[in-house]
Amino acid sequence: MTSPKAPHVDREQWSGQLGFLLAAIGSAVGLGNIWRFPGVAYENGGGAFLIPYLTALLTAGIPVLLLDYALGHRYRGSAPATFRRLGRRFEALGWFQVAIAFIIATYYTVIVVWAIRYVGFSVTEAWGSDPGTFLMEDLLGYTGPGFSTDFVGGIFWPMLVLWVVTLLILALGVQGGLERANKVFLPMLVVLFMILVVRALFLEGAAEGLNAFFTPNWAALANPQVWIAAYSQIFFSLSVAFGIMLTYSSYLRRRANLVPTSYVAAFANSSFEILAGIGVFATLGFMAAQQGVGVGQVENLTGVSLSFVTFPQIISLMPGGPIFGLLFFTSLTLAGFTSLISILQVISAAFQEKFNLTRVQAAIYIGGLCALISLALYSTTSSLALLDTADKYINEVGVVTSAIVMCLLVTYGARKLPELQAHLNAVSTARLGLWWRVLVGVVVPVVLLWMLVSTVLGLFEQPYSGYPWSFVNGVGWGVVGASVVLSVVFALIPWRRPVDDFTPEPLPAAAGTPLRAGTTEPEANR
Repeated sequence: MTSPKAPHVDREQWSGQLGFLLAAIGSAVGLGNIWRFPGVAYENGGGAFLIPYLTALLTAGIPVLLLDYALGHRYRGSAPATFRRLGRRFEALGWFQVAIAFIIATYYTVIVVWAIRYVGFSVTEAWGSDPGTFLMEDLLGYTGPGFSTDFVGGIFWPMLVLWVVTLLILALGVQGGLERANKVFLPMLVVLFMILVVRALFLEGAAEGLNAFFTPNWAALANPQVWIAAYSQIFFSLSVAFGIMLTYSSYLRRRANLVPTSYVAAFANSSFEILAGIGVFATLGFMAAQQGVGVGQVENLTGVSLSFVTFPQIISLMPGGPIFGLLFFTSLTLAGFTSLISILQVISAAFQEKFNLTRVQAAIYIGGLCALISLALYSTTSSLALLDTADKYINEVGVVTSAIVMCLLVTYGARKLPELQAHLNAVSTARLGLWWRVLVGVVVPVVLLWMLVSTVLGLFEQPYSGYPWSFVNGVGWGVVGASVVLSVVFALIPWRRPVDDFTPEPLPAAAGTPLRAGTTEPEANR
């Protein structure tokens, strides 16, 4: 057998395992860890939610994360290049993941801008006595669902600056941009958030808040929706199945300890979520005590309202509130920013390889297009409804569909799961057994299909968030449909860089399960 062919263009690499790990954790730890997990846990059994949550982490989160790592590291390419190397007819899945990342990047930026603005607002508590009105009217000028051409200067200009900084980091490349940014911002995030949590624990009423968060409601475990919520949270928080971890792992050196690294990244992400839950609910306990109500009576426990309405109210009530606000919103900014640059790298890598662009050209042309769409849609007075709807559909329909198709394609279409298991075992100190193939090939698709059907039925029963049907269908199903169409179109365009003259490295005989005939492993090793 001839030696493997290498791509014509040398691929960028992380400086080492630590750089990759910090980038992977930085991508996983995002806005959802802080504003989504605490409320989801509280509403789905409190302390008892940790059982389905950990079950979902072990049976879906880590297995799919390992699948992403294996695909990127073995086939050494962006999402479209990797899936094409599995089989030409599979390239469209890679572009579907790129399209998802593109759509998420357009609206994710504006949330980071809100967090940046609130860092400044915290100093003077600019939201006054009614943070809800301040957010909707004073900051966003919100006019309801629709498509507005009225730009909000307080959002547009900071957003433009953020896009310039983000694209500059993207243009600097893997080591010079992404790795350096994560080495600075991720430690800052952890330190600031730890300070915030410690401060929250000493607030009056913190114990009641923690009791509300951790007290188990065992009856909730009998509710299938609680288990769906657990799998949803794990799945969305780990940044899997839409190209990020696949792309990141493709920049690793040939020898990389992938299996233990995935465990560290996954548990670091989950640990931060639980830490966020402690900080958030200790703070909510303080607010409940100040208002003389139970924690369950405090409104707005998740999402945009938790961060930009409830927390400003708390900051106004507490001693040293401006300092607490600086810590909270700076943490939110850093968490969002580290995730944003990882999302954009998925897009940049794909266009660099497909169209033979340099990273600077990709940042200017493709990143610039993403920035223009982002500014045009999400710095207007209708941005909140657009963001809310696009986020719901692209995550809960698009990303979940991508994961289901990826697992089924690799397992039954390309029949590469044994080879990928062998690859992971060959480069890792920890070994995977048959259990991993069963989870990826059977358990994960079944669970995610259950989630997807449940979500889609709910979306057809009533319009999301009470928005008009025409709006949710146009925006929600529009972003999903556009992702499908674009994935097919880009898959049909010829490659400017060689993509098919690549053969993965041979696997040693002891790497894992024997492979089928026709794989890349030498006959002597089968």
